[in-house]
Amino acid sequence: MKKVLRIIGKILGGFIVLSLFAYLVFVIKWHVASSSNMKLAGDEAPTLTSNGKRYRDLNKNGKLDVYEDKNAHIEARIDDLLSQMTLEEKAGSLFIHIILMDDDGELNEIPAISNPFSLLLETTSSQVLRKNMNHFNILMTPSVLETAKWNNNLQKLAERTRLGIPITIATDPRHGKGFDAGTSVGTRFYSRWPSPLGMGATRDSALVREFGNIARQEYLALGLRLALHPMADLATEPRWARVNGTFGEDAQLSAKLTEAYVLGFQGDSLDKNSVACMTKHFAGGGPQEDGLDAHFASGKGQAYPGHNFDYHLIPFTDGALKAKTAQIMPYYGIPKGQTGEEVAFAFNKEIITGLLRDSLKFDGVVCTDWGLVTDMPVKEASAWGVEDLSEKDRVKKILEAGCDMFGGESRPDLVLQLLEEGAISETRLDRSLRRIFRDKFRLGLFDDPYVDVEKLEVVGNPDFVEKGKEAQRKALVLLKNENGILPLSSDKKVYIEGMRDGLQKIFPQIVVDISEADVVIKKLPTPYSPPIGNNLLERFFHQGRLDFPEKEKKKILETITAIPTITVLEMERPPVVPEINSASKAVIADFECQDEIILELIFGKFKPTGKLPIEIPSSMEAVQHQKEDLPYDSKKPLYPFGYGLSF
Repeated sequence: MKKVLRIIGKILGGFIVLSLFAYLVFVIKWHVASSSNMKLAGDEAPTLTSNGKRYRDLNKNGKLDVYEDKNAHIEARIDDLLSQMTLEEKAGSLFIHIILMDDDGELNEIPAISNPFSLLLETTSSQVLRKNMNHFNILMTPSVLETAKWNNNLQKLAERTRLGIPITIATDPRHGKGFDAGTSVGTRFYSRWPSPLGMGATRDSALVREFGNIARQEYLALGLRLALHPMADLATEPRWARVNGTFGEDAQLSAKLTEAYVLGFQGDSLDKNSVACMTKHFAGGGPQEDGLDAHFASGKGQAYPGHNFDYHLIPFTDGALKAKTAQIMPYYGIPKGQTGEEVAFAFNKEIITGLLRDSLKFDGVVCTDWGLVTDMPVKEASAWGVEDLSEKDRVKKILEAGCDMFGGESRPDLVLQLLEEGAISETRLDRSLRRIFRDKFRLGLFDDPYVDVEKLEVVGNPDFVEKGKEAQRKALVLLKNENGILPLSSDKKVYIEGMRDGLQKIFPQIVVDISEADVVIKKLPTPYSPPIGNNLLERFFHQGRLDFPEKEKKKILETITAIPTITVLEMERPPVVPEINSASKAVIADFECQDEIILELIFGKFKPTGKLPIEIPSSMEAVQHQKEDLPYDSKKPLYPFGYGLSF
């Protein structure tokens, strides 16, 4: 045995040594590549004065160019900028991809084992200096100060490019409970708010606009200028993984809240104080066939058995476009039976040019969703309907459809190949670039993209935090209150399952031994099916089944039937829980609210006012008989749309 252990030890030791050696080789390689990239950087842009006006000499030519003049008309500034750009610079400006920062706010140049994402993504200098990219989506942010420093470091690097084109930093939603791969990046130092589905439960457009205004201020302080949200999709298919990112299944409610959301972020018009919104996912990503998400091949189709395509347009026509959203993102799926060509939205000229551009008169930026052209480490290219096209021809088809930007891609080389072959024209590129740079100029990025690291107190300030808690209180929906068990008497001893530790410091009635409890509070997640495909990203998507497996349900019911139980349902999607509902003394629908807020409701600190923004089905059979594109069509729902009690 000792001999075997020695052999195993030697093998493991050898593996560790080889791994460390391999990593060292890669570190040297990364350092060499970074050094090579940084040689492409020029001088920083000096601040000069011309006719009494101070300006940033972005192209370092010692004179005030039109594109550098903040008093010039925006269209003239765009004309001047485009006239000075090379084809390589134009191609790079069509792409937006993920970018990382180091924990100390420095640019991410050397990937680290401690951050797996850094091993999958290109370095900052490669994307900015070598590929001429100037749009990025940021993921994890270590702290307020480091994020602000990073923004300034990144903008300083951009200033050292030939024309000094500033960076537009984009972000997925950050004001929720946590990180959901591919959809949201909950960040602890912002104010905390309920999910968009919870916003739908409040029915309060003024509150949603106030959220947008607060989030705008928190983003702005750190240099985040493009919100990759809101979702104007409708949750008409309850199995869909992204139900909690919508405002619910009612088109008019969603339109009202989408309009308020965009106005909160952008204001009445886009300017230096705005955060631009990229509203998604045109023309409505909710009716996923069988509830499977279109990120993946298993869910590439969007189905309209109820002939209700136009219903899904309402949140865009009466909401996002009415509020003048700056940008639009189409979804991944194929709108089955809706156009002459069965291809996904971003490849579909009838959808992008015919419907969005020509019929709805949208002339803002249209950016594809992430990864439609090239395979990514976490998923294959979502080139649904055009899988047989080459990467280069996918780029061509997206541009021909009428899109402007490529999300989750960094392949300007493909655009340059198309230009060289004459397959697309520089004039076509300029049409998209005009829209793209119009937003950069309106946001004031060419004039001053920096943030003040001494003025960051706005982020997560007490007033904003309290407003977020107020929204959470308005979002919670009381579904059942048998014999008026709620509000719970202060003399009741309570045992909690599924909530965070330490709540007994706030609520002394909480006990740590279930045998001492008069009442149990049990928080349940929404059930989901195991992933279908082999994509890494699909492991993070909760979709499919809405009911608990029998063994798990039996265990839940054992507790609920033994001790009076208040059940809290996490409304990631609408769960199918008829037996659990029946056995519970009270039931609360939770929309990513903090545990202490839920307990405040239970102990009567406030009265619930929320109303369900979606139905809660009574069975999986009812779910399977629903039509993906129709709202309120679940047979005999356990709780209907709009339901909600008070006390």
